Amino acid sequence: MSDPTAPIGVFDSGVGGLTVARAVAGRLPKETLVYLGDTARVPYGAKSPATVTHYTRQALAFFEKLKVKLVVIACNTASAAALPELGRAARLPLVGVVEPGARAAVAHTHNGVIGVIGTRTTIASESYEEAIHRLNPEVVIHGRSCPLFVPLAEEGWLTGPVPRWVAQSYLEPLREAGVDTLVLGCTHYPLLKGVIAQAVGDGVTLVDSADETARAVEELLDANGLANYTGPGGGHTFYATDISDTMTALAESFFSGPVGGMKIVDLESFG
Repeated sequence: MSDPTAPIGVFDSGVGGLTVARAVAGRLPKETLVYLGDTARVPYGAKSPATVTHYTRQALAFFEKLKVKLVVIACNTASAAALPELGRAARLPLVGVVEPGARAAVAHTHNGVIGVIGTRTTIASESYEEAIHRLNPEVVIHGRSCPLFVPLAEEGWLTGPVPRWVAQSYLEPLREAGVDTLVLGCTHYPLLKGVIAQAVGDGVTLVDSADETARAVEELLDANGLANYTGPGGGHTFYATDISDTMTALAESFFSGPVGGMKIVDLESFG
């Protein structure tokens, strides 16, 4: 049994998982987080499922060395491509972002027409379609890959004419399809929520799985006797596989202060 005072690991391909880390820290303020962004190899969405699984396995080995008590796979691509295989043999409790996002989408839709946007790998896996249809088989789902959103987020291009044009180009077919709920099926996408909301128009609910994922983390910790209710919380640590000014700036913004500098880790040394 792990130590309840041990930290929670949060893994993403880059900066997007910071949205999930912020939600977990907000819901569980007595917990300490260790964040890992694979910024040297982002984006994952254009890579094969086998490669994504290999990278995710390396990240889990890194977290095992740090003796975390639970790992959040905050990357939608890794959750879709790697979690089904790695979850069966993992030595740590794992929480992905697909199932929580699917639950939120089904809860929010009124007309039963849901859009899902994500990386090519996530959309090709049909993981959201399967998760949503397990909850409500009557829902109509329109999936669309939006590969340029990740590099825009990584570069900090969150507003302005370029991201607006990209969002409109990607999302006009979903708007025409009449979706009333749109799943942001990549943790980078909430960083572009403003231009995405503008592109789909009023009346469409944007589902960011971060809050639902944080709820799932709390439930799993409680179920396994691993919740830390005594604190002190905070003191979070941030790792990256390459120096990223965007990641540092976002982490400091999300966590309201200096993060003490990013620590560099070589994941290739973990298998």
